[in-house]
Formats: sequence, structure tokens, C-alpha cells
Amino acid sequence: MNTLKQHLTPFSQFYIALARKISLLEPLALLAARIYVGWAFFASGLTKLRDWDSTLMLFEYEYQVPVLPFELAAYLGTAAEIILPILLMAGIASRFSALGLFFVNIVAVISLEDIAAAAFAEHVLWGTLLLQVVIFSGGRLALDRFIEKKLLIQK
Repeated sequence: MNTLKQHLTPFSQFYIALARKISLLEPLALLAARIYVGWAFFASGLTKLRDWDSTLMLFEYEYQVPVLPFELAAYLGTAAEIILPILLMAGIASRFSALGLFFVNIVAVISLEDIAAAAFAEHVLWGTLLLQVVIFSGGRLALDRFIEKKLLIQK
């Protein structure tokens, strides 16, 4: 038994050291996820703003947003795609903005009658990255963390 422990000790020490180094990448990974997904949605919102007549036409005839009238869906969707990504990329209200974009992402997928496999895979990736931010927050490189530290210092 003692020899087994002696043989496993270097492996466990290696694993612990590796886990510490990998955990240093967590803030960068969360920042990259926030910027990647945020930019994708922000660019989509800008496209909608650039040609509002086409946006309204798409929401009326192409996108089948359940429950909402197409004009309201267009306004809400575009506003969400402009405001929430800015918050997400800056790390302000990270969980709230990620959750909001997660629902925008779901509505986008269910609103399209025919969605290409590559587009569907991209939406799945965005949803996964957004859930990661919802679960773990924006990370140490988010303004949320800075604000939280400032508030805790003042108390």
C-alpha cells in the first residue's frame, strides 16, 4: 500500500500544479467568451439598425416569433442585441446580460423555420458560452468584480 502511495504521489502533485496553472486561464476564457458572443449579437443588432425596413420585413415574413406582434419583436430583439452585448462585453451585470442573450438566442433558433446545420451549431456554441457566464459570472476581468470589490471595501 505504501509503495502504491509513493507511485501515485508524483501524479497527484503534477495534477494539482496543472490545475493551478489552468485556473489562471479562467478569467481570460470568460473574457474571450463574453467578447466573442457579445460581438456576434452586437453585429447582428447593428445590421438590423442599418436597414430597418428589411428588419421589419424579416420579422413579419421570415422569423416566426411566437406570441409577439412582429413590430414589437423587431424592436425588442434589436434593442436586446444592442444593449445586452455591450453590458456583457464590459462585464456589467454579466449574469443578467448573458441570461438575456441566452433567451434571445433561443428565440432566434425557434423563430427560424429552416436553420442550416452550421448556423444551428453556432447558436449552440453561443448558448453554451452564455450559460458558462450565467453560471460562473463574468470572471475577474469583469467590471462586476471591480464594482463588487469597491462596495465591499466601503462597508
